[in-house]
Formats: sequence, C-alpha cells, structure tokens
Amino acid sequence: MTKISTTDDLTKQSRRSGAGPSPSSLILSDSLHPDAEPGRDCPLCPRLVEFRSLNRTQHPDWFNAPVPTFGPRDARLLVIGLAPGLQGANRTGRPFTGDFAGDLLFATLGTYGFARGDYRAQPDDGLTLIDCRVSNGVRCVPPQNKPLPIEINTCRSFLAATIADMPKLRAIVMLGRVSHDTTLKALDVRAREAPFGHGAQFQAGRIRLFDSYHCSRYNTNTGVLTNEMFRSVFASVRAYLDS
Repeated sequence: MTKISTTDDLTKQSRRSGAGPSPSSLILSDSLHPDAEPGRDCPLCPRLVEFRSLNRTQHPDWFNAPVPTFGPRDARLLVIGLAPGLQGANRTGRPFTGDFAGDLLFATLGTYGFARGDYRAQPDDGLTLIDCRVSNGVRCVPPQNKPLPIEINTCRSFLAATIADMPKLRAIVMLGRVSHDTTLKALDVRAREAPFGHGAQFQAGRIRLFDSYHCSRYNTNTGVLTNEMFRSVFASVRAYLDS
C-alpha cells in the first residue's frame, strides 16, 4: 500500500533534511521552536525545490537553501518580507542581504536603533540587529521573485512558528501585500479587520501590526515608496515600543 505523506509528515522531513554542502557556516537564527526553520533541503514545494537544484548546479558557491530568520528571538520587533531575492538572500544566506531592498531596510533599522554596525551586503559584515528580527513569508527563492499561493500557504507554518518562538514580540512590520496577507493568516486575523495600506496599524492581541509597501527597487524607482515614507513606518514602530 502506498503511504500518502501529510503536511505534518513533510514538515518533519523538512526539519530533518539538512544534507548537502553549505557555503555559509553562519548561524543566523537562534530559534528554539522545532518548526521555526525548514531544513536545508526542504521538500515541501516542488517548484521551489526544482529551482533550488538548478541554482545549486549553476551557482554552487551560493547559499541556495531556505534562508533562516536573522536576529535575536527575544526581540520585540519582527520585520517580514516576501521571499529571498535570487542574487540577494538566496546568494548570501541572510534575509535582505545583497540587494537594494537590504540597503534601504538595514539603513532604516540603524536610524531607529534596531541595528548596529556597517551593512556591507554580506553575511559576515558584522551587522547586528538590536531588539529586532528579519524574516520572510516564504523562505526559499521563487522563480521571478513570485511565489505561488500554494507555496505561500505551505511556508506559513514556519512563519507562524517563528512568531510563536518570540516571547517578547510586540510589533510586526509587514513589507508588502503578500507579507501582510500571510501574516494575518498566521495570526488568525480576518482580512476585513485589517485591510492593507501603507502606514496602517492594527492590533492583534499583544502584537501591533504595521503595514508598509515593500522596500524593493521597483517601488522606490517608481515612487510608490519613498525613503521618507519608509522611515515614517519605523518611526511609528519606535514610538510604539518606547511608549
């Protein structure tokens, strides 16, 4: 009789799948929750597994694996993006590291006291997050930077576990509509109770939710998001946490 794998079975398999060469020995996540980080060879999303295998063949010196959360688990702030960029986090192994979005994000975090050190777009640059963590709704790089709905849904279990793994969490910044939607579902918040809008704020139990347009090069180049608009979100977060 053929055994049909359930989602729980595959999640356990994902956690066990740590085989394969790793170009980075950096341990970015200090998660204690057993489901917070997928295994290096996570098998849950076939399309992403295929794309990962292709990139490992073409770029064997890249990270090419689910990108772990960056920052201390006792942080009060969690920043959630969409997914690793192909030549950014997928290459370096650290969220938002190696592409334009990271330039703007980490500079802004530094401005408001959530980061210390010089960001040099590489995981060993010594940058430290202070009272802040950075992660993604989807942990593996998707083709054309566009995860499918089923991939977002599948990876949400890791996001929910990451949130549950943060005992002092008080604020979440959701970068973009996809991050907004999957975070609401992870927190069991109804979409109609928290419609997406840049600068919008919502309360979900003990956690204050902050919306922002994603800090992508496209959004900044087209004027959808300005540096001032982005900083205003984190100024609000800082004021909330300091209140």
